[in-house]
Amino acid sequence: MNILHIDASASDTATSHTRRLSSELIERLKAANPNATIVYRDVVANQLPHVDMTIRHAWTPENSGDAKLIETMNRSKALVDELKAADVIVVGSPMYNFTVPSTLKAWIDHVSIAGQTFSYTAEGPRGLLSGKAYLVLSSGGIYSQGPFAANDHLSTYLEVIFRFLGIQDIEVIRAEGVAYGPEQDQSAMASAFEKIEAIAVAA
Repeated sequence: MNILHIDASASDTATSHTRRLSSELIERLKAANPNATIVYRDVVANQLPHVDMTIRHAWTPENSGDAKLIETMNRSKALVDELKAADVIVVGSPMYNFTVPSTLKAWIDHVSIAGQTFSYTAEGPRGLLSGKAYLVLSSGGIYSQGPFAANDHLSTYLEVIFRFLGIQDIEVIRAEGVAYGPEQDQSAMASAFEKIEAIAVAA
């Protein structure tokens, strides 16, 4: 089993809800699959440049003489290859302003490449990937249900992206309402750890 672990929280491990939770999930998956290979990518510690039109040209044969295009393609291809090789993807991401951190969006833009991770067909786009994705998410408020559910552009966006790329087996682990005070913070984390425990038992 190949596992790709992506962390996108700007906070350090001691204070980040998603870093702690995604790390716990990885440890549980490793325990259930001792021979698993883990590839770790911290998109905050090693930030990717936001893409421009060069990425479209970089994946064409005409890039052979352009150093900037070659650099762009090599960067993108390395990320695409990591993603293609993964049987399981674990994404740890907090909600920033109702959506994904820009560092995670940059990663998505580098791996969402026509002809590599999805293709256009006569029937519409078709994802080229498979496997399973765990979305380990946190938010200051509660968005999975209730009056603010329409503001959730974190889990909904990530699910759309992974399904677009072909990954249909998606499980969401949430720590919600962590800004509502210490008791709610602890309760949210306990609930998320319980879900991780259930995943480990089923693994």
